[in-house]
Amino acid sequence: MNKQQDPFDAVLVIAFGGPERPEDVRPFLTRVTQGRVPAERLESVAHHYELFGGRSPVNEVTFSQAEALKRLLKNQRMPLAVYVGMRNWHPLLVDTVQQMSRDGVKRAVGVILSVYQSKSSWDQYEMDVAKAITDTGVDLSVAYTKPLFDQPGFIHTVSNRVQECLEKIPQSDRGAAHVVFTAHSLPHRDPQVAVYAEQADRSAEAVAKALALEHWRVAYQSRSGRPQDPWLEPDINEVLRKLGARGVNHVVAVPIGFVCDNIEVLYDLDIEAMDTARKSGITFLRAKTVNDDPSFIEALGALVGTAVKDS
Repeated sequence: MNKQQDPFDAVLVIAFGGPERPEDVRPFLTRVTQGRVPAERLESVAHHYELFGGRSPVNEVTFSQAEALKRLLKNQRMPLAVYVGMRNWHPLLVDTVQQMSRDGVKRAVGVILSVYQSKSSWDQYEMDVAKAITDTGVDLSVAYTKPLFDQPGFIHTVSNRVQECLEKIPQSDRGAAHVVFTAHSLPHRDPQVAVYAEQADRSAEAVAKALALEHWRVAYQSRSGRPQDPWLEPDINEVLRKLGARGVNHVVAVPIGFVCDNIEVLYDLDIEAMDTARKSGITFLRAKTVNDDPSFIEALGALVGTAVKDS
């Protein structure tokens, strides 16, 4: 460690956030969209949340991940306090950094719970933390870990999730099954769209190699915005329609770009893509996200350990 730097005294886990009660849904969506989305589209997305009880699993899972990381670091003799700050719902980053300051935290490792890097999925998190620190005037510095996409623990966890699904397919059909890795689509105007797509390809390839998959590809889901604007493709639903037309019987969808279930996984895959698959004559299985699986928490711990060592 650089002796001119103060030691780290905490970890700040940073996530997107999500509503926890039905009455939170529209205020949450209004905060996320900031008036950029037409009212009818906002109502459509609100209905997606209502199908799942008006709440998102994001906050609950994020806190579970943070607690597991805290225990892991303690066992590894890095007893750092672990805080959670959300971009779009409570506990908001501005409140979390104030609490960290009150607790005497001066220097923290920032863990962004995004698998891939882009302006919206990575840079914006860093900017929001910086703004929260500036707006509150606290004396706090944050050094960020590297992204998750190629971490062995992450790849191991995703591989296990895929294997769980493959084992549900009759052995005689398993070799012909197709595995489709999905990440959130991104507009081409994002300055890091190429980096994002490359990282998605690399993590999917690593899982495919670990499992010796014959039939696999990357697709995207959950695109929004104007239809005329180019976004990363192909869309998972288009892939399913084409696979069905080719006579493929079994598809495993793997939301590799998400570290926990959110409404975009639950609705866009479990409802929308499931329906597309059914209409295409495909048996559709969706792999679980990594959540707080011990191997994934080990990946987070490894990232924190490297950040501490290299700083």
